[in-house]
Amino acid sequence: MGLIDLQAFLDRGGPVLLLIMFATFVMWALILERVFYFRFAHKQVAAEAIAEWRSRSDRKSTFAHWVRDKLVSEVRMKAEQNVSLTKAMVSLAPLLGLLGTVTGMVAVFDIMAITNGADAKAMSAGVSRATIPTMAGMVASLSGILFTSGMDRRVARSVQQVEDAMEIS
Repeated sequence: MGLIDLQAFLDRGGPVLLLIMFATFVMWALILERVFYFRFAHKQVAAEAIAEWRSRSDRKSTFAHWVRDKLVSEVRMKAEQNVSLTKAMVSLAPLLGLLGTVTGMVAVFDIMAITNGADAKAMSAGVSRATIPTMAGMVASLSGILFTSGMDRRVARSVQQVEDAMEIS
């Protein structure tokens, strides 16, 4: 059990399943990068922006508001870094699953054409190549959706906190 079962699963799912697995690893690496950023680095970035704003003697002029907008924008850019790419990877997973469905069905039709539909066992291998990637793509996408929606809320909340801290002072 273990590595042999994984290899058998990958063989049954066809080559598209490897693409889905790679895309899922990339997606989760991006998600984990954002989790670690918010856990370890974001507070420092926000604190530096707030400290720079508070160090200004002039906070009322138009120029000061431009500086404030620049500081908030920098915090937002750092907080949103890789979020769009993560969302793209979440969207890519079901599309790769669909590609697996198409390639699996092409294999079924090839077997049907060669055997005149007489080899049900060979056709079932093609059906496996059609359904396994679809399932894998959907599972990968659903797991990513849960985190990207939470990531959007976290980014918005953290940027709003920086804006609020700069309004008070």
